[in-house]
Amino acid sequence: MYVVVAADPEGRGGTLRPEDGIAAHVTDLAAAIAGDAGEVRWVWGDTRRIYPGVLAQGARVGRCYDIALTEGLLLAAEGRFGEPRSAEAAYARAHGLPVPEDREAVAEGGQGLLFETEPRDAGFGIPEADLVAEVYRGQLARIAQLPEPGKFRLLVAAESAGALIAAEMGFHGMPWREAVHDALLTELLGPRPAHGMRPAKLQALADEVAAAFGQAVNPDSPQQIVKAFKAAGLTVPSTRSWVLKQVEHPGVKPLLAYKELARLYSFHGWVWADQWVRGDRFRAEYVVGGVVSGRWATSGGGALQIPKLMRRAVVADDGWTLVVADAAQLEPRVLAAMAQDGGLARAAGEIDLYAALAKAFGGSRDAAKIAMLSAMYGGTSGDAHKLLAVMRQRFPQAYGFVEDAARAGEEGHLVRSWLGRTSPPPSARWRALVSGPEGVRAARDRGRFTRNFVVQATAAEWANTLMAILRANLPDPARLVFFQHDEVMVHCPLDQTPTVRAAVATAADEATRLLFGDTPVRFPMEAVAVTCYADAK
Repeated sequence: MYVVVAADPEGRGGTLRPEDGIAAHVTDLAAAIAGDAGEVRWVWGDTRRIYPGVLAQGARVGRCYDIALTEGLLLAAEGRFGEPRSAEAAYARAHGLPVPEDREAVAEGGQGLLFETEPRDAGFGIPEADLVAEVYRGQLARIAQLPEPGKFRLLVAAESAGALIAAEMGFHGMPWREAVHDALLTELLGPRPAHGMRPAKLQALADEVAAAFGQAVNPDSPQQIVKAFKAAGLTVPSTRSWVLKQVEHPGVKPLLAYKELARLYSFHGWVWADQWVRGDRFRAEYVVGGVVSGRWATSGGGALQIPKLMRRAVVADDGWTLVVADAAQLEPRVLAAMAQDGGLARAAGEIDLYAALAKAFGGSRDAAKIAMLSAMYGGTSGDAHKLLAVMRQRFPQAYGFVEDAARAGEEGHLVRSWLGRTSPPPSARWRALVSGPEGVRAARDRGRFTRNFVVQATAAEWANTLMAILRANLPDPARLVFFQHDEVMVHCPLDQTPTVRAAVATAADEATRLLFGDTPVRFPMEAVAVTCYADAK
């Protein structure tokens, strides 16, 4: 089989250590997992490839170590960001062999990731389990050589737990009432059209656009729209909504309405539902660490871009509820904890961080928010310069923390998150730009990226750690069914609501302690129980 097991006799649950060893190779994975009493950690090459098959057989893993995710983190830490990260690639590098390109797990619509029922040939004359075991030991040795191996082990554990959660969310799905979704679409667009035709309300708006311009115009064609405006004596640089809103012409109103409904029809219409919704469940394909900062992405389904209107279709099963929680002002709190800035940390000990900071900015909560966001994102417009001067004076450690990260980026250096996720190196194109007339601008652009990377990546680590703890503490049959940056959703029976809400709060406190130790910074996660997702906010 393609799995090995690392012993964890003390049930530590959090991170692996160099002394942890391989206890056994496994041939019947599902049966072995079913008999796991929580004393082992499952080590395999790629959770996305293997775990859906485990779930399909009715088994559920408590803890795992994902070789591919760990290799990606290690390569970045070693200045080799973007190289192939599979177990086979890691083995080849260690033995001086040609390194194979990564083979992504194949996705098939809303059917979930395909998985292999038989062990793969590793391609090096060695069984896959032996290859994975060797790479695993090598990774532990490499981690031990890092400047802060303890933090990095926590990062690996959280990332691996995230891979389990992502697979489970795709397998079990988020409650999505197909009848409600169909009714919403019919209300907004008209009845489902025949293939190749527009819905009735979209066609009516398209006819209004054509009438306003006095000629046939395809509202889906930016080129035709620009040409139509030009014929009317108006020059528009693009057909973006914010550009069109500044134009005085009778065609603008129906065109904007068309664009909004067309986007909904394209991204969450009937064809989308046919592909991604089955049995009143939306089954997206999540990609852990799909963004360079460590945030999740999706390879299908658009789960991270559900319009507010479509949230009306996310409805709990009868006798169940949705427990929804998000971390208020997560990134400013992360900055306060990392920088250990006493003044900012005290403000971050309050529920509303911006309100607590208002006194330092003339009593204005909005000014405090602008100052914090400008510091983290490199904003310079409006009153940003004046507010940043206050930030520099009143919260010097926090301001200096992001300034140091920005300066490192401008100079072409790498920066790292709190647990050790490493930013991508500057590209050859960037280096060429820096040495040319656009050098100052290119340097500042990268500085803005690294400034935010250290904060956003650490926020992603906190969120992953929170989810790992929450998953472990949820009572059966409650399940995590949705995650987006700093928001989680649990689907659970009504009588488990108090337990789940308490588990969310406990997970937030424990994640904070694991990452930042004894800190006055609070990361409040107020969980609300709703029948419909649209009622959560």
